[in-house]
Amino acid sequence: MAFDCIALRIEGPIAHIRLNRPDKLNAINHEMLLELHRALDEVEQNPAVRVVTLAGNGRAFCSGFDLSELQPDSSAEQTRRVLQADFDLILRFWHSPKPTLAAVHGYALGGGFELAMACDMTIAAEGALFGEPEPKFGSGIVALLLPWVTGPKQAKEMLLFGSDRIEAPRALEMGLINRVVALDTLMTEMIGIAGRCAMLDAEAVRLTKSAINRSYSTMGFEQALREALEIDVTIETTETAESRTFKDILARQGVKAAIAWRESRVFKSEQAPPEQH
Repeated sequence: MAFDCIALRIEGPIAHIRLNRPDKLNAINHEMLLELHRALDEVEQNPAVRVVTLAGNGRAFCSGFDLSELQPDSSAEQTRRVLQADFDLILRFWHSPKPTLAAVHGYALGGGFELAMACDMTIAAEGALFGEPEPKFGSGIVALLLPWVTGPKQAKEMLLFGSDRIEAPRALEMGLINRVVALDTLMTEMIGIAGRCAMLDAEAVRLTKSAINRSYSTMGFEQALREALEIDVTIETTETAESRTFKDILARQGVKAAIAWRESRVFKSEQAPPEQH
């Protein structure tokens, strides 16, 4: 099966999926999304595959969803379809009957961070950075896994207070990842962990993963995520004076100029005349 935006290699009981748009820091476009579904279809239907790994080629794991696919003039229904497709991809890794293992280097941002969280286990190289920078750009979160993985305090710190570059050791403390390893050993560590998983009883692993996920479902996991997705649609389709100006500057002058405009606007204060005594 040929792919353009990903690579798939099956070695015995381990299926290795690689995001392969290195010139775009593996940003997920529509083609990559479809190819990831095809790859998961193949490995999930292959009885010889016992575990799936996910990593990125080039300088980063994944910089998120390709924002160019959300056009400014898209209708609410078009926006909902795009975001729903993104959401379904992320949850595909969460619900996969095969254990999923992410190996992160460089950036795991936005949708890339959500992919890493959706996997059953995540290891990261020293120097990896994690975050959800969407609120900075007036966007919402596609799959709001973060509070379920780390807790409300840390989730609010990241999403409401601009902590959108979490270093690997801090991510480990927050429970967002399982371990931090040296960059030059990341792939070796990943293969070793996947190999140990493959040696377990496959049916016992499948049913145990199902039981763990079912406990989250009982707590309202899927319903909460669906409701958060609807809020994301609202965020993406609601225009304010601030968001309109920000996006205009972003399109014309770039990210730094748009953020500088927002900072100057928010912190601008008129100098009051000195009090007279």
